[in-house]
Amino acid sequence: MDEVFKALADPSRRALLDSLNARNGQTLRELCAGLDMARQSVSKHLAVLEEAGLVTTVRQGREKLHYLNAAPVHEIAHRWINQFDRARVQALADLKLALEDTAMDTATEAPTFVYTTYIRTTPKKLWQALTEPAFTRRYWETEFTTDWAAGSPMTWDNHGVVIADPEQVVLESDPYSTLSYTWHSVTPELAKRFDWDEETLAKLSGEARSKVTFTIEEEEAQIVKLTVVHDGFEPGSKFAEMVSHGWPSVIASLKTLLETGEPLGTDVA
Repeated sequence: MDEVFKALADPSRRALLDSLNARNGQTLRELCAGLDMARQSVSKHLAVLEEAGLVTTVRQGREKLHYLNAAPVHEIAHRWINQFDRARVQALADLKLALEDTAMDTATEAPTFVYTTYIRTTPKKLWQALTEPAFTRRYWETEFTTDWAAGSPMTWDNHGVVIADPEQVVLESDPYSTLSYTWHSVTPELAKRFDWDEETLAKLSGEARSKVTFTIEEEEAQIVKLTVVHDGFEPGSKFAEMVSHGWPSVIASLKTLLETGEPLGTDVA
């Protein structure tokens, strides 16, 4: 975590994070326009933030969009929080909350959740953890019934609630590299499982179906970079708000399971 603290120590890099905090998913040109910094300086600072894992990027056509990434601070909170005194704990908690709350775009834009973490594992093991019930039920309490071929339907067993819908499908499946599928439907049984009121159920049921994409990249031997992009939401999406809080816990539990053999507790739709 040395790189994280070093990256945060520079006021210019904090200014870049503030800019992304205000509006996530910016291009280099947009970041330069919003700050009194030369393009070369912004590029160098972004490289440091990316190296520390505090910023992650996603290609959209010819553009590269920059997003805040909560993973490093989330991992500090889970693994080493007891080593810090009260003041430092509060500072980390504030930063963690800011990063997670702004992993989505503003309510006036179509939100996108982007989260990147590094896991001490192999691409094959990570793929198994994303697809095989023996793994998914341990860190997510969720299982999928599908053959994982592009276009195939998926039945979800989400925290004990079975959800079948013809629009729940695998979108892309390239073993050990890329996995993408549409998100599950919302049912009264699922609402009961998570104690949603009727208003929440109605709002979620009326939203367009979103999708999630996992990208797996081997960085070096036994170190894999996992990037999760959840998009397809409408502006002001309730589901977008929910997954922005849920995904960090799910991914942290996945990472812990692969690295230690034991998952973290999670209860995410």
